[in-house]
Amino acid sequence: MSILENTRFKVYNRHKLVIFFWKGDNHLKLAAVVIFILTYMLLLAMPRYRAHIALTAAAIYVVLGIMPVNKVFFAVDWNVLMMIAGTMGIVSLFIESKMPARLADLIIRKTPNVKWAIISLALFAGVISAFVDNVATVLMVAPVALTISKKLKISPVPSIIAIAIASNLQGAATLVGDTTAIMLGGHAGLDFLDFFFLQGKPSMFWVVQAGAFVSTIVLLWVFRKFSQPVNSTDKTDVKDYFPSILLIGMVVLLILASFIPNKPAITNGLICIGLLVIGLVKKFYTHHSLQGVAQVFGDIDFFTIGLLAGLFIVVGSITEAGIIKDISQFFVKVSNNNVFAIYSIILWASVLLSAFIDNIPYVATMLPVVAGISNILGADPRVLYFGLLAGATLGGNLTPIGASANITALGILRKDGHEVSVGQFMKISVPFTLSAVTTGYILLWLIWG
Repeated sequence: MSILENTRFKVYNRHKLVIFFWKGDNHLKLAAVVIFILTYMLLLAMPRYRAHIALTAAAIYVVLGIMPVNKVFFAVDWNVLMMIAGTMGIVSLFIESKMPARLADLIIRKTPNVKWAIISLALFAGVISAFVDNVATVLMVAPVALTISKKLKISPVPSIIAIAIASNLQGAATLVGDTTAIMLGGHAGLDFLDFFFLQGKPSMFWVVQAGAFVSTIVLLWVFRKFSQPVNSTDKTDVKDYFPSILLIGMVVLLILASFIPNKPAITNGLICIGLLVIGLVKKFYTHHSLQGVAQVFGDIDFFTIGLLAGLFIVVGSITEAGIIKDISQFFVKVSNNNVFAIYSIILWASVLLSAFIDNIPYVATMLPVVAGISNILGADPRVLYFGLLAGATLGGNLTPIGASANITALGILRKDGHEVSVGQFMKISVPFTLSAVTTGYILLWLIWG
């Protein structure tokens, strides 16, 4: 049989432009792989244009017929996008209310010296970050650390690094703590309470807390020489308590939704968006102006939402082409069908890769791979899902560029006149991360392996 007989051509003639492309299965798979690799290379090379790159790649998959047009809408996880948008908007209102700064002031007044002030701020950032985006958490707490450092005439670098890495750690603790956790919840069908207890077993929240406990001991050792006394009488006035009620209400409603059987797939997203709408209506009614409402919309990271939407279609496309299945089979073959070996590879490879690349596209790609591996082995996918989340979320703490919260923290320091070297950052981040990841690695396998 000739090459022409093996290959079907589609010809599109529009405005005298003729486009030919292969339709044979092997050629489609090769094209899908090439586009995917080029997409990732461009995502790494041009971070400012990630959303544009992902959406363009998605469009190319659709045009080539790799992703059928009638499946595009269903490839996007709308529940995840709605949760992210709603949470970001509520967080914007929460920050504007000054409640986080007030809570930080109360904590600092109870600390005896700089060491415990740093630890307290890091722990406070962790608590906030379990329910609020990591970057938003850093933006809330870092100014407090800067103020204290200026009063005591010490460098703010150690405290702000500690705040960033602590916020990244706790991002994996709950369903709404980080974009990767929201993505995992949507893909694996996990609800808010499932991050606390799942099938009667302790889940990610408790594993993260164990890692936080061990890594806090590490921080106490790292900052053992910071013994200067702290005196602060600052008391931030809270402008509005309603955003705090919205944030608490979101958590409560997500918990209640966990008990609803056979609920619509977008239930959690509707909760987050619905509460945001209530907050915006309240804001407009109070100020009688659209300016404040527009500001909240401006604080929602539509760039990340666009990036995720594009990535959902990209990953859906390579799934349609059979590439995810091939990758899954490769993992199984390399590990010799050993679940512990696969778990170890996924977790530690995720730590290493997330130290240098954005964990959002990485997790978006790996979630269906983990599902494929589990199907091949007939194994419970949860230990692999949790290993992926732990590795990808905590691995970003290793380097200054591994997580958006780290980049944000260093930007705040740079703006204040402090340039932080890679070595300076990793002196704190490496022992913190390795202690937290190792603890999680052992506990996850003991519980779910």
